[in-house]
Amino acid sequence: MSLTFASGTLEIRGVPHDREASVPASVPVPGLAWDDRTMCYRAPAVAYADVVRWLVAAKIPYEDDARRYPTLDAGARVHREPRPFQSEALSAWRAQRGRGVVVLPTGAGKSHVALMAIDDKRRGSLVVAPTLDLVRQWIDVLQTTFGVHVGLVGGGDHDVQPLTVTTYDSLYLHAEHLGSRFGLIVFDECHHLPSAAYSLAARACLAPYRLGLTATPERADGREADLAELIGPVAYRRDIVELSGEYLAEYETERVSIELSPEEREEHDTERAIYRDFVQSHGIRMSHPSGWGEFIMMASQSASGRRALAAYRRQRELAFAPKAKLEYLEYLLFQHRQDRAILFTQDNATAYGIARRFLVPVLTHQTKVRERSAILKAFAEGTYHALATSKVLNEGVDVPDANVAVILSGSGSVREHVQRLGRILRKKGDKRAVLYELVTESTTETFTSERRREHSAYR
Repeated sequence: MSLTFASGTLEIRGVPHDREASVPASVPVPGLAWDDRTMCYRAPAVAYADVVRWLVAAKIPYEDDARRYPTLDAGARVHREPRPFQSEALSAWRAQRGRGVVVLPTGAGKSHVALMAIDDKRRGSLVVAPTLDLVRQWIDVLQTTFGVHVGLVGGGDHDVQPLTVTTYDSLYLHAEHLGSRFGLIVFDECHHLPSAAYSLAARACLAPYRLGLTATPERADGREADLAELIGPVAYRRDIVELSGEYLAEYETERVSIELSPEEREEHDTERAIYRDFVQSHGIRMSHPSGWGEFIMMASQSASGRRALAAYRRQRELAFAPKAKLEYLEYLLFQHRQDRAILFTQDNATAYGIARRFLVPVLTHQTKVRERSAILKAFAEGTYHALATSKVLNEGVDVPDANVAVILSGSGSVREHVQRLGRILRKKGDKRAVLYELVTESTTETFTSERRREHSAYR
């Protein structure tokens, strides 16, 4: 028998073919089927480990022309003493044959677990991250730890090395070529993986060892269940409340209710009524996944629709940044003038508005990489004591000096709220962190706040 990697799939030749059955009963491999075009059995590349284990268990000799990944003979040159829970996580992952998800809070050292896993398996390894900022951080830590040149695929580069870092988008584009070149894949922020395109890329890779890292695997669409197939089941999990104090900074959360002024309340309710009337009269269910797209489509077709869209935006603006909320933010900035505060908003417009009013730097997806690096460096050095952002600091970016977070607005996502809390929890000396959630009462923010606080870290 022989195994060959072909464009994200595994070709298995030499298995007797029964034309009455698409899959021989003797080969217990998910997704295996006969391919009449190439006259061989074919399976997704992700089935490689199952096929090899079956061949070994059945004592069937085979030629493996599928795997093209090297070994890392030298291993790590820098060894940092792991925390007990990091060692436990590695052991749990090993117990699952080197496949599975490790769930640890932001700031708890998930990347160190990955470094230990790479050193443990010593196979060509690919790290997949959602953003180029995270890619750069991974390249730095891999080069420091292993003392070798680290490859990069993405952002205009295509340099494949035994240790390589890429983005989810680039893996999707190049999986058919990269899929056989790595024995271990680390999926950072792996809650991104179950999307339709990214999951195809994961299935097109044969890596027998897979490690997923995330602080919150749960997804709004429930597709976190797919992680068991794409990476492996959850191997180890510790939450914020279990690690705060000893391994994460002590913290407290405070929910502050903000009332609209009489004038703001009248305008808010009027604008919301216009928007709601349009939605209801057209039978649009905004809670449905297609609701927003349907609303935009219908709104573009008439003057009343365009008015409803403007009303929707205006009632959100009033909920996100009413006068009293900005005045309270001014009070918080004065109270924490010696601290490092991150001001989180739901949208760029609010972030830029806060930056102009309080003369603080702002980070959005529009901020250039060099400018972002300069702002974060000045923030760490104390040149800036506060910065405003919309979503780019939700995950991945390391800001250990931050100890105050102010949530002015956001989505109802539990993950987003936990990630924002995680930005201020990195242990540094006797740092104590505080998160303020400013909620405009009797608006959609009230319900949003209740939804996003459904996590043990806020109970």
